[in-house]
Amino acid sequence: MATASLDVRGADEARVDYLLRLGDDALILGQRLGEWCGHAPALEVDLSLTNLALDLIGQATHLLGAAGDADQLAFHRDVLDFRNCLLVEQPNGDFGRTIARQLLFSTWQHLLYQRLSESSDQALREIAAKAVKEVAYHYELASEWTVRLGDGTDESTARMRDGLDWCWRFVPELFEVDALLEGLIARGIAVDPRKFEDEYRSALAAVLADAKLDVPADQRPILGGRRGHHSEHLGHLLAPMQYLPRTYPDATW
Repeated sequence: MATASLDVRGADEARVDYLLRLGDDALILGQRLGEWCGHAPALEVDLSLTNLALDLIGQATHLLGAAGDADQLAFHRDVLDFRNCLLVEQPNGDFGRTIARQLLFSTWQHLLYQRLSESSDQALREIAAKAVKEVAYHYELASEWTVRLGDGTDESTARMRDGLDWCWRFVPELFEVDALLEGLIARGIAVDPRKFEDEYRSALAAVLADAKLDVPADQRPILGGRRGHHSEHLGHLLAPMQYLPRTYPDATW
């Protein structure tokens, strides 16, 4: 693996890759949400999104720490070595698009962590059991704002609809199962996301119905994040995030 030189040890590379997928999801979305600090449309929202970001960075710390040296993995990997899904690296856009992204991801993450809390892997089981409580709040917050925006003014409705349309093409990747994941599912380590896809879509449909929004039409799926094939947006996100640790590798805080 490309990450082997960054203190990822042990023979079970498939397990490490799965930890990187989940850890990178949390890390990158946490960084994206942190970009709202001081820029959100209201103080209440500013604090809420910052708290979500801190929750996700905490999850990333535990997941990447179970894979190797969390700081090295976060700050010293190149963009092609990241394994996050494409949804979380998408730019914030306006507030409607940020909420759409959060709804789509948190709904999936909540269902995933509920099931991961019964993983045969102790580290994953313990991390998921704690994180699922945080993610339940993330899902609740995103759902409430989706309803407020969707069933609000003409402008807020349009922005929420546009945000969902932008993000919808990245949903299929959340349920993609490759050979690596198949093996981990068979061992009881990973969760098969295909088994809760119907529940996921039903949960989204219920929220969108309350928001008086239509479920977006399915689009041509965009895949590749789990294999390191990312959009240009991830590189732009990593550059400021990794600048100080790479420039001053011996610095201590």
